Amino acid sequence: GKHTVNLDNKIADVSVKPFTLEMGIKFELHVTVSGKKINVSEVPELSIPEDWVRDKLELNFYKSEQGGGGEVENVSYDKQSRTAVITFLRAG
Repeated sequence: GKHTVNLDNKIADVSVKPFTLEMGIKFELHVTVSGKKINVSEVPELSIPEDWVRDKLELNFYKSEQGGGGEVENVSYDKQSRTAVITFLRAG
């Protein structure tokens, strides 16, 4: 439908249109856990920028607190070797 929005004291008429989101990317990781760090190997080659891969890895391990994840301090990703090291703020 059509809507009227007030933006910084200016009125804008907008309309809502449906759109299709791209499907997410699923991949399998091989993980070695060592206290405060997780070594990730066989990170798949994805057609996205390297910083997006780092962000995806960080979100994956940050979200999985019940599975051994937690607040992430650093993500080091090496595209050549397809490996990453996730460093957490606290050992767990």
